[in-house]
Amino acid sequence: MNRKQRRASAKMEKQHGNQDLADKMNIYTKLPEFCMMCEKEFNKQDREMLATWNVVVREQEKVVRLYCPDCWSAAQQVVENYEKGELK
Repeated sequence: MNRKQRRASAKMEKQHGNQDLADKMNIYTKLPEFCMMCEKEFNKQDREMLATWNVVVREQEKVVRLYCPDCWSAAQQVVENYEKGELK
């Protein structure tokens, strides 16, 4: 690959990367304002909430779901029990 091809390739990657970032930032605007399970209010400005709450993004369906730490741990426990065969 010569220098001209490498530069063109790098330029294409940069443009594609910027589009990916824009798409991810657009998803942030779709973030709900409450937990999807218990409807506890979510404050986008609170750093602790941003660090502890869980976001599930389904890019194909363009769906964004938000879960508080309590509901997330309860859901994880259900999944673990199901995998162990305790739930059917």
